[in-house]
Amino acid sequence: MLAAYHGAKLPWSTASVLGVAPRIIPRWRGIPAGAEVPSRRYQAAMLGLILRGVGFGRTLARRGLCSRAAAVAEALDKVRAQMAAARGSEEAAGSVRLVAVSKTKPAELLLEAYAAGQRHFGENYVQELVDKAPKLPQDVEWHFIGHLQSNKVNALINACPSLACLETIDSQKLARAVNKAWLAAGHARRLRVMVQVNSSGEESKHGIDPADCKALCQSIATECPGLQLAGLMTIGAPDYSGCRTEDFETLHRCRREAAEVLGVAPESLELSMGMSNDFEQAIRAGSSSVRVGSSILGARHYPA
Repeated sequence: MLAAYHGAKLPWSTASVLGVAPRIIPRWRGIPAGAEVPSRRYQAAMLGLILRGVGFGRTLARRGLCSRAAAVAEALDKVRAQMAAARGSEEAAGSVRLVAVSKTKPAELLLEAYAAGQRHFGENYVQELVDKAPKLPQDVEWHFIGHLQSNKVNALINACPSLACLETIDSQKLARAVNKAWLAAGHARRLRVMVQVNSSGEESKHGIDPADCKALCQSIATECPGLQLAGLMTIGAPDYSGCRTEDFETLHRCRREAAEVLGVAPESLELSMGMSNDFEQAIRAGSSSVRVGSSILGARHYPA
């Protein structure tokens, strides 16, 4: 078996080197009589090759990580510059929240964005948020932006005490379930929530009908002491130029109606609208918060 390695060209990749290591440096005790035992010089030479291969692999890995970190930082800078241009200035753009949508992305990639100054991250699936939250620093502000089923509420609330905002409340039943779970968890602060509005009327989209928005907002404000109504959110229907302006106009109208019922200024309620394909247009239309994923962290790859 060992003779096969004499004079052989060993691969230099870390994975390959580590794969042959156990075979070319076995435990010499218990070798049957007559079996070939390599010389100490041969053993030393093989060990040197393995260690060099591992070091080379680590160097390549470090270079890959550095390149990935630079790409994420560059993408963030580009998005922030686009936000500033849409808003009119960097100072004005700072008043618009950038939520990096990280669904399907590993925690390691989120840490690269965190190192580049990003603090707000959005997740669509409860399990992904539950898995990633403990792996990132505690000052990360998590936004849940996917459809939330009532039977997943406790899992989300209990596993992510640092949840900053739940943007997809679309029924009184869900609002009450979230309120109950939040109060039961004993948090000192109220949980910021947004009402998701189905501004496009698409059956494939979640969200409350615009006509029922103000009633849900009033219910949250008066019946859910553990929740703070932060504003409204929509996804909107894409077209060839991005998101239809009708969706932005609908959300503005819903905000005016909700503010009138609550007796507050419309501007006190945030508008979460705009994604990778239309966040600039959304900012020009008055968005308070944009949700950008692929433009920062790259295209998503879903398991087959």
